[in-house]
Amino acid sequence: MGIKKQFLKSKPVCKVTFTVPAEEAKKVVVVGSFNEWNQETTPLKKLKNGSFKGTVNLETGNSYEFRYLVDGAYENELEADCFTWNDFAGAENSVLSI
Repeated sequence: MGIKKQFLKSKPVCKVTFTVPAEEAKKVVVVGSFNEWNQETTPLKKLKNGSFKGTVNLETGNSYEFRYLVDGAYENELEADCFTWNDFAGAENSVLSI
């Protein structure tokens, strides 16, 4: 898995690219506080090498909790900036600090 951050000089926005290696998966979605945990808003596109990839524009100066939904199972990003406990899910969420 991986996260790439690209800060824009012209706006207070960071382009965040999520990459998830999941060759056997049929569907990978990133859900989080930036899209109200909506499972339809941010699907990742499957690439020829079997990984899934997608980019989201996020406002700088914030932290965002998120997780991947890989064929219906939640997974964390190992390269996240940190992790925080979520009582609602009963699990840790990945955190992006922008």
